[in-house]
Amino acid sequence: MSERPRRIRGGMFLLTMLGGLLMLPPLVYVFDQNISHFGIPQIVFYLFALWLLLVIGTGLLAHAMPRDPGDGEG
Repeated sequence: MSERPRRIRGGMFLLTMLGGLLMLPPLVYVFDQNISHFGIPQIVFYLFALWLLLVIGTGLLAHAMPRDPGDGEG
């Protein structure tokens, strides 16, 4: 396996672990304040922003992953 796919897979693993850690209750409860952003409670804003960043990061990493030579469509 070449170096690039290995680094991208490492990035995917790191993104998964970081996303999981950022969604654990001790850290989420830090954002459970009586504050709102754009009329949205802070905890909901935090969770949605985190989810959106994880989706974008996953999409970018999946797009950067080279295709397998045997992965023909059709």
